[in-house]
Amino acid sequence: MIVYILCFVLFLVGLYGVITRRNLVKIVISLSIMEFSIFIFLALIGYIDGGIAPIITGQDINPTYVDPLPQAMVLTAIVIGLATTAMLMAIAIRLYRKYGTFDIREIKNLKG
Repeated sequence: MIVYILCFVLFLVGLYGVITRRNLVKIVISLSIMEFSIFIFLALIGYIDGGIAPIITGQDINPTYVDPLPQAMVLTAIVIGLATTAMLMAIAIRLYRKYGTFDIREIKNLKG
């Protein structure tokens, strides 16, 4: 149970960074922290204490299998999260080249 709470706390840390920071790079890093907490949560959903890989051999009478679907979803989400982070960083770099700052409030005031 404590691990789920820690995932939620990590998500809140990322959310705090997104809400309170004005620097675009810090906002992108905070979004990555939020994504990472969701990845951990999804991996925890599929975990079963004492579970084994879902390979049926016929030797076990009543085995407890670990669900592989959340792990596969996390692998897919990691790839999508990496692409999203790369795209956000590319947009931040383009905005820096145009306006000369990463500060959101200054970019909003310049509107050039």
